[in-house]
Amino acid sequence: MAMNAEPHPIDREAAIALLEWYRAAGVDAVTGEHPRDRFAETQAEIAARKARRGQPAGVAPAATGEPPRPAQEARVAPARTPQPAEEPGFPAPRIAVPDDIAVADARERARSATTLAELRAALDDFDGCNLRISARSTVFGDGSETADVMLVGEAPGREEDTAGVPFVGRSGQLLNRMLESIGLEREAVRVTNTVPWRPPGNRPPTPAETQICLPFVQRHIELVAPKILVCLGSPSAKAILGAQEGILRVRGRWTTYSFGLEQCDAIDAVAMLHPAYLLRQPAQKRLAWRDLIALRERLAQKSTAG
Repeated sequence: MAMNAEPHPIDREAAIALLEWYRAAGVDAVTGEHPRDRFAETQAEIAARKARRGQPAGVAPAATGEPPRPAQEARVAPARTPQPAEEPGFPAPRIAVPDDIAVADARERARSATTLAELRAALDDFDGCNLRISARSTVFGDGSETADVMLVGEAPGREEDTAGVPFVGRSGQLLNRMLESIGLEREAVRVTNTVPWRPPGNRPPTPAETQICLPFVQRHIELVAPKILVCLGSPSAKAILGAQEGILRVRGRWTTYSFGLEQCDAIDAVAMLHPAYLLRQPAQKRLAWRDLIALRERLAQKSTAG
């Protein structure tokens, strides 16, 4: 086949379909030139642990009372097929266990931050959430650091993971138009998510993943200290406001969010429909418009009261 020959139409369609499948599964970046045999790496790690404990690798401990065989009769483990050297700059990731110790570590790191810059640095150094292994970037937050209105979503999507900024995809564009409809500029509000790393394939974060990241978003809210907190979508409302019902039941209900014991530490809070949901259910935009009008009125009351 000539080098400049066009690919067969069927081969082209199959290649495009495969790439689309990879993208939907969250595989959108190449990290090395050679494949890695994870099974062989696991066996090598087990052998290394046995060697550190003084147990010869490849020799099983005696299960009966028979005397050990002479050294020359010991079975030698078969040699493993050499694997290509790892690409420089891509060390094996550290797998985290989201237990109580990890949650306490996240809480301590978040509490020690006195500015948003310090909170961002603490989040960058935190390795207690496995989502950061597959994510391309940490999506921390965007907008005014002294905003009167703060909006919290669920997790970054593909576009947000690429840009490192929350709400920049189609749902972000809709959110911008929603804010503009009540006289708010995107730069004047603060936006973030309950989880700062994109889950593979845009799947929902697990409860454990949300719980491990919660101290950081709680501290984020506390440092911004907005007049009004808006939770976009059911997952955000459940994580931040402790909502027990679905978003269609809790949306539009005003409550308070407290991050301290003083009265000034309590702020008005409300749940609203997520822009991504509105893209899937355009008929529900009428409910979103009602909530936006209520948000504008509440913000006007807060501004008048000083």
